[in-house]
Parts: sequence; C-alpha cells; structure tokens
Amino acid sequence: MFSGAHVILYSQDADADRAFVRDVLGFPHVDAGHGWLIFKLPPAEVAVHPIGEQPKAEFYLMCDDLERTLATLEERGVEISRQPSEQGWGVLAAVRMPSGAELTLYEPRHPVAHSLSL
Repeated sequence: MFSGAHVILYSQDADADRAFVRDVLGFPHVDAGHGWLIFKLPPAEVAVHPIGEQPKAEFYLMCDDLERTLATLEERGVEISRQPSEQGWGVLAAVRMPSGAELTLYEPRHPVAHSLSL
C-alpha cells in the first residue's frame, strides 16, 4: 500500500544543511530541480508515543555504534552539540547542522522494526 516515507526538515539555511547531508553525512540524493536535493534515507521505522502536551514529531538517525559515528563526524568537522547519554531505551546524542539546528542521533537498545517487511 505504501511505497516509502518522506521526511521534511525545515531549516533557516536550507542550502548549507542540504550540503551537510550530501557531503558530510554522505546520503545519496536526487536533484528535483534547481538544486533542490531529496535524500535517500537509511531504513526507517515510526513509533507513536503518548504525550500530555501539544502533539509533535521528531526525527532521529539511528546508529549501530553511536560512539564510532560521533568520532567519524568529529573528524569531518561536525560539532557534537549533545554528548551521548544513556536513556534506558538507547543512547542519545546530537550534532549541529550548519544552520544551527540539532540533528539527533541514537543507538537503540530495543528491538528495531526497520528491517521488517511490510
């Protein structure tokens, strides 16, 4: 029924953040025209969590080895904006994108669904 998911990250410097995703993170992409890049994501999953406030959406990039991923990104000049912290369900950290926005990374400690067939 579904062929994929499309995630949108809003940015105050979209060109710089697109270059970051292309050049630093190395995500393959297509050009939808005029430099408007759309990136292929790693396998994904979605979870629905309860919240007692205004509903929201969050985006995390999952890592098999968060420590190694952060070391590689630091070698590429990326600022680690939130150092790894154990959350019980996984280890959470964040890096700073060129626009100043944080990109959250985590190493799950729970079963993952992204490799299941639909």
